[in-house]
Amino acid sequence: MKSKDSTRGGAKAATTRGNGTVTLEMVAQAAGVSPSTVSRILNGTAVVNELKKQAVDDAIARLGFVPNPMARGLAGGRTLSIGVVTQAIDSPFYGAALRGIEDELDPAGYSPLYVSGHWNAAAEARCIEVLRSRRVDGIVVLTGRLTDQALKTCAKSLPVVVTGRSLKAPGLFSLNFDNCEGGRLATQHLIDLGHRRIAFISGDPEHPDAAERLRGYTLALESAGISFDPALVVPGEYHEVSGLLAVDRLIEARQGFTAIFAANDQMAFGAALGLTRRSLRVPDDVSLVGFDDLPTSMYAIPPLSTVHQPAYELGRLAAQAMLQLLAGDKPIVEVPLPRLIARESSRRLRG
Repeated sequence: MKSKDSTRGGAKAATTRGNGTVTLEMVAQAAGVSPSTVSRILNGTAVVNELKKQAVDDAIARLGFVPNPMARGLAGGRTLSIGVVTQAIDSPFYGAALRGIEDELDPAGYSPLYVSGHWNAAAEARCIEVLRSRRVDGIVVLTGRLTDQALKTCAKSLPVVVTGRSLKAPGLFSLNFDNCEGGRLATQHLIDLGHRRIAFISGDPEHPDAAERLRGYTLALESAGISFDPALVVPGEYHEVSGLLAVDRLIEARQGFTAIFAANDQMAFGAALGLTRRSLRVPDDVSLVGFDDLPTSMYAIPPLSTVHQPAYELGRLAAQAMLQLLAGDKPIVEVPLPRLIARESSRRLRG
């Protein structure tokens, strides 16, 4: 007898057993659950106990059921794709975050669609429109310059998860790493090593994370009774060349310093090269601390002291929050606190 073909809650399978097509209803009957429960499990949106989930998994394996993702998505009014607005796909930091997003979405049957905003609000707005035209089921925004209001407006029609913000609105969830505390930890580490003339290579002041890392730097100085010297703060652009140029500016301005805190590891790498070209050794002449703890930081020469920001975990948590929003749940995720990773690029100031 040929089984009934149905797309309710999910489409028919791509495999057959005996003389009929294996359907979602057959899996449900074998597992002792409703077809809608099977559909939600396949979509990654079900909140069920482990026994039910295991029963469904066993039935799928036993019957040889292979769901049709496209039909499953259409049946639920979804495309099973998540738009992701990053800032630079080639960035080692954002690259790790994107991998975390992909690794979290894939088991739930969703695929990410990546676009780059290049730290430009207008470009990011175009990215949002492109993603909406592709009928994505939700949008993850990794930091960026879109206004809070623009994000709130987008969330009225699509679930939105944004990192680098502390923002509340219906349909929107934000994840914010404590950049201020990270900046304070980096600066305090150098103060604890006896340094008082600590230069800071900042990011673009219009970036919320850059402003917060600067605030952490100033708070640490204030707490230690060290006067803030604006001449020791040099702007950077979060890439290696800007770190190298910042060192040139500091030295050519004859600003005496014994340590540098760079607002990200990439600028710290550039700063290390700039110091070397000026015949200054790290850490013998100048201690150096970065921010992010990129995988390459431990292989720098010398290995770079830095603040650990879990880029991969941040991406994974953002995707997890998106799946929870799509399931109609309030996201319950928490970003880990920053940690100072002390390596050989920083040392106690010699008297």
